[in-house]
Amino acid sequence: MNWVKRAAFMAGIFGAMFLFATMVKSLPAQADNYGNDNDNRIRIGFKVAPVPLNLEHKNPALVGLGSYMVNVVASCNDCHSDGPMTQYLPGGNPYFNQPAQVNTAVYLGGGRDFGPVVPGTPDIISRNLTPDKTGLPEGGHTFEQFVQIMRTGVDMDHLHPPCSATVTANCLPPPFDGNLLQIMPWPTYSHMTDLDLRAIYEYLSAVPCVEGPTDPTNPLHNDCP
Repeated sequence: MNWVKRAAFMAGIFGAMFLFATMVKSLPAQADNYGNDNDNRIRIGFKVAPVPLNLEHKNPALVGLGSYMVNVVASCNDCHSDGPMTQYLPGGNPYFNQPAQVNTAVYLGGGRDFGPVVPGTPDIISRNLTPDKTGLPEGGHTFEQFVQIMRTGVDMDHLHPPCSATVTANCLPPPFDGNLLQIMPWPTYSHMTDLDLRAIYEYLSAVPCVEGPTDPTNPLHNDCP
C-alpha cells in the first residue's frame, strides 16, 4: 500500500471513529432529555390518582410522579387491594367494559389473599401500603426501610419466617426464604431509580389511610389517625 492509499485508509478509520464517538456522545443527552421530561408524567399522575391527596409538607412534583409510578407503571392497587371483587365499585369494572371506578375504601389497603406458595404453607396476603397513625406509609416504615425492602425484598414484618427446628408454624420451608417477600415482584422493582422510589414513597405518604383488618391483633392491622 503506497503512502497515498495509506493516508486515505487512515483518514477513513479516524473519520469513522470520530463519527462513532459523536453518536455515542449524543446518546446520553437524548436519554437525559427523556429522563428529565417528567412534566407529563406528573400531570397524568394527578389526573389518575383515584383518591384525594394530602400534600401538606410534601413535594407536589414527587407526589404526582409517584402517582404515575403507582397507578400507571406498577399498577400497585391490582395486588394491594382486597381482591378483584372489591377493587372496583359496582358498575365501574373496566374488565366488564364499564367506566373504571376504583373503590377508594380499599385503595392500597392490602388484604388480597394469594393463597399458599405451595400447599400446606401459609397464605400470602398483600400488605397495606397506606399511611398509619404515624403518617408513614407501608406499615409505618421509613423511607430508608422502604428502599431496602424494594431493593432487597426483605420482609421487615417477619410474617412467614423460614421453617426450622424451633419454628414450625406459619413458616416457609426451603427452598423458599421466609426472610424475603414472596409474590411481591421486588426483583423487578429493585431496578427502579432512586427518584422513582422517592416519588412512590411520597405518593404513598399522601394517600388516605385505610384501616384494617378489623382484628387489632392481626399483624396486618393498620391504625389510622
